Amino acid sequence: MRRLGALSEEDLELLIERKILEILGDPDAGLDLRAEFKRRLEQRLKDLAPVDQEEVERRFGGS
Repeated sequence: MRRLGALSEEDLELLIERKILEILGDPDAGLDLRAEFKRRLEQRLKDLAPVDQEEVERRFGGS
């Protein structure tokens, strides 16, 4: 078993999220997406232009 000191903050958050889902379950499991929502989501994903790392850092002040 790993010690908490060896976990990054991101690892700890992911572990907590997994445990919560394991205990409570996914509240959206089994639900269907409405056709209009699914169509709009698919269109947005098609319209996304790739952004390189330098652009993300410039926009959001990366370190």
